[in-house]
Amino acid sequence: MSCHATALVDLPTGPRVVGQIRTVALVGPPNSGKSTLFNRLTGMRQKVANYPGVTVEQHYGKLSGIRRPDLTLIDLPGIYSLDSYSEDARVAVDVLQGTMAGSPPVDAILLVLDSLHLQRQLMLAAPILALKLPTLVLLNMSDLMEVRGGAVDTLALAQELGVPVAKISGARGVGLEAIPRFLNQRDAQVDPLAGVAATQRLELPVVGNARSYRQWATGVSTRTRYKAPLSPEWTRKLDGVLLGRVTGPIIFLLVVLGVFQVVFSVGLPFSDWSQNLLNNAGDGLGRHIHPAWLDSLLIDGIWKGVASVLIFLPQILLLFLFIGVLEDTGYLARAALIADRVMRLIGLNGKAFIPLLSAYACAVPAIMATRTIENKRDRFATILVAPFMTCSARLPIYLLVIAAFVPNRRLLGSLLGLQAAVMLGLYVLGFLAALFTARLLKSSVLKASPAPFILELPQYRLPTLRGLGMRLVDRGGVFLKQAGTIILAVTIGLWMLSHVPLHGGHFPELANSFVGKVGRWIEPLIHPLGFNWKIGIGLLSSVIAREVIVGTLGTLYGMDPQTQALGLQQALHHDLTLGGAMALVVFFAFAMQCTSTLAVVKRETNSWRWPIVQFVYMSVLAYVAAFVTNQVVSRFF
Repeated sequence: MSCHATALVDLPTGPRVVGQIRTVALVGPPNSGKSTLFNRLTGMRQKVANYPGVTVEQHYGKLSGIRRPDLTLIDLPGIYSLDSYSEDARVAVDVLQGTMAGSPPVDAILLVLDSLHLQRQLMLAAPILALKLPTLVLLNMSDLMEVRGGAVDTLALAQELGVPVAKISGARGVGLEAIPRFLNQRDAQVDPLAGVAATQRLELPVVGNARSYRQWATGVSTRTRYKAPLSPEWTRKLDGVLLGRVTGPIIFLLVVLGVFQVVFSVGLPFSDWSQNLLNNAGDGLGRHIHPAWLDSLLIDGIWKGVASVLIFLPQILLLFLFIGVLEDTGYLARAALIADRVMRLIGLNGKAFIPLLSAYACAVPAIMATRTIENKRDRFATILVAPFMTCSARLPIYLLVIAAFVPNRRLLGSLLGLQAAVMLGLYVLGFLAALFTARLLKSSVLKASPAPFILELPQYRLPTLRGLGMRLVDRGGVFLKQAGTIILAVTIGLWMLSHVPLHGGHFPELANSFVGKVGRWIEPLIHPLGFNWKIGIGLLSSVIAREVIVGTLGTLYGMDPQTQALGLQQALHHDLTLGGAMALVVFFAFAMQCTSTLAVVKRETNSWRWPIVQFVYMSVLAYVAAFVTNQVVSRFF
């Protein structure tokens, strides 16, 4: 059979009444290509990653990709079993059984199995079929299976399972016509397998018995003449190098160094171009705005505040482009195995690597991704250290300070620039803080016995331009949404507070405004860190979201007559010493400045105790580290 063969073709009739389908659940093990298929069927922009921990909640979409927009598709977490104690398995079970609050009852199931590992993945089919919901089994990556010499009798498998089976390729969109046909037949109240499996008596294994599932899956794969495909020789050789005990960590380090170097060497010119464009546009608009107070609000307050953040969009997108390439090729799943050795030294399970890795984008989904960790103490420890990972919200302040204070000299010949090295050092600093805190937690209040780490490695494959493009659009959209909502609101509020109280009907000087008085009040507390009152206002505003500080500083320095003619980088260079500048980025490397993260920690731990402890601990650590940094740099540099 070709890779789009299906057991739905010309089946005997014999109608059977079934309920009309309105909601369809997409179920499958991790690495089965389920999320890729979901995006193709619905056209939704959803992050595609083929290992556990990415899809931890159900996602909804209309089946517009197969011209059935009247049907809703629910993308459930990638799971190996319905009997697991992990949070993602509980989500899948609750949705499938109709007990998930706010989720519509499921009328049919699309079960996605990776045909490259069909015998092992059939173990999930048994508990799914036991639910007795209309089910279509989709053998994904069938094109790769056949190219590599694998085979399976699709019709025999359909008879064994008692449900229709189709070979598809979700990445290429091949064989997907079986899905609307299955759904249409159900809507027409016709059983697509009526008569075919009449002579077969479907005997499912004992529910909840893993050994029984394994024996049943082996028997089914044998009777359907399943031939497992061979892994390409180049894949085995590549894994031997990338997963080598010595070569693996070295290659991973070189990849990371290369990514940061490219972000600076390629991204910086684009950021400079963006800055010039936005500054010129602001100056041009300002000449046509009257009266003076409106010009001050729109240009000095809003425009300079928001633009000071937007100029870093090219470098942020470039970083996520590289992360996307590494994810989609399957390399980052290998990195998880390498990181497992380090994770075990601090008492964490290797599964913690995936949430911690995703925290480099944002801590909120990373904390939600910890639901794949079965052990509660391991899960809580991962939640508490995830905000130490350098998320994209820290990137604008890092880029701003590094560009202003660190010369663009070359290190290691021409392999690495000094700016890229400093940026990498900040990422390493956050990672080391996470490891130290995790070790502290796992040796005290969250001590637990180690759990095994099981991860099925995805196939090496080339990233698609469509997938990478959708990811960049998503990340850019999130960044612009922040700039257009939170940062915009903060800059407007700052402008208003910096123009009160009025003195004789005139606006006060910035230092004598309400904002200036608050800054002067907290300045003695932050002076030992090398910060002035403007930095203090930025720190207060950034409690809402880290990247807000750049917009805040852009607004404050844009309204100050002493620095109004200077760019933000030059203004910081005017007000901060090198020690204060380095202390600022170190403070941001450690501090918990994100109300959204605190809220999701409260929700995931079901207690305010943990987010409060987390906020206090990270704030104290940030203050002490910034103080030490300022003292050391000021004395020796």
